[in-house]
Amino acid sequence: MIYLDSAATSFQKPPAVERAMVEALHEMSSPGRGGYPTAMRAAETALECRIQIQELFSAQSPEQVIFTMNATHALNIAIKSLVPRGGRVVISGYEHNAVTRPLRALQAKVTVADSPLFRPEEAASAFEKAIRPETDAVICSHVSNVFGFIQPIDEIAETCRKKGVPLIVDASQSAGILPLNMRELGAAFVAMPGHKGLYGPQGTGVLLCGEISHTLPLLEGGTGSLSAQQEMPDFLPDRLEVGTHNMPGIAGLLAGVRFIRASGLRSVSEWDKKMAAIAAEGLNEIPGLQVFASPDFLAQSGVVSFLCKRVDTERMAALLGERGIAVRAGLHCAPLAHRSAGTLQSGTVRASFSVFNTEEEVRLFVEEVARIFKENIE
Repeated sequence: MIYLDSAATSFQKPPAVERAMVEALHEMSSPGRGGYPTAMRAAETALECRIQIQELFSAQSPEQVIFTMNATHALNIAIKSLVPRGGRVVISGYEHNAVTRPLRALQAKVTVADSPLFRPEEAASAFEKAIRPETDAVICSHVSNVFGFIQPIDEIAETCRKKGVPLIVDASQSAGILPLNMRELGAAFVAMPGHKGLYGPQGTGVLLCGEISHTLPLLEGGTGSLSAQQEMPDFLPDRLEVGTHNMPGIAGLLAGVRFIRASGLRSVSEWDKKMAAIAAEGLNEIPGLQVFASPDFLAQSGVVSFLCKRVDTERMAALLGERGIAVRAGLHCAPLAHRSAGTLQSGTVRASFSVFNTEEEVRLFVEEVARIFKENIE
């Protein structure tokens, strides 16, 4: 199979990830639940994973690295810590349902900082105009999961700092791929999955907490600390982590983060972008296709979406799947992004790349798209 759906999950993992997870099953119990060897090994692994993530993203301390089930879980904690019911929020025009649905549940008053695709300057300007003194929070995806559009997060963060409004960054498509410095951004929260660009397993995610005075737990329960107290601890990470930790997942995530750090963010980013640029160039040569690509890929990561006027997006993805090529079609859980790009009615076919893809795989993908297009117009 040629796997081109890493924006959903990086299916191909470094071998060390599997080894670490199996080792955890054999050698680790629960951290913070005892002083015996298997509990201590789990505690040491969890702490080392926090430290590696802290260093990768320049977070304030390991304690402010919170383990979650996924990015959606992390975003829910962040949003519900900062946004009161009926509160006022500014978001980009490229947000995922992991952002928009919690806001709907809170009945928040949402202002969308609309901007055209692949126009970072206009995106920054839209946020500058939309943020008001009464704004409770700003939420912005670093990279669009549909189009790979790299939003100007540094400029948006600077605007938030100047206006004194907390920022939540959705790094679902950038963590492990693009540089992201928590201290320089001054963000209140940064949310990310463990199973995409960090090459960890499904069921893992991370919430980075900035210098904030209030965090609201989504769940209450056992933490292994202050057991006589019936309120949740007031310190991190215990306040936001409840119940038994996913130690096989955390051990696998640690191995994935180590792989990224050893590979180097620049190398990872350049390879993903190179694969996407090759795909976009080849797809653009097929008549009847609309390819969404940034000029010179300056504002785009390793994601390419396209439309075929003669073939429905879902059918195109299904036909590619029958030929052993995994892509995703539809709205990608991000109808707002499609509204912004004018593809809400059709959706798109999305190809997304990782360090495990090859130029030969990309060429074969383009050839099969061309073959499917030809077969459906004859």
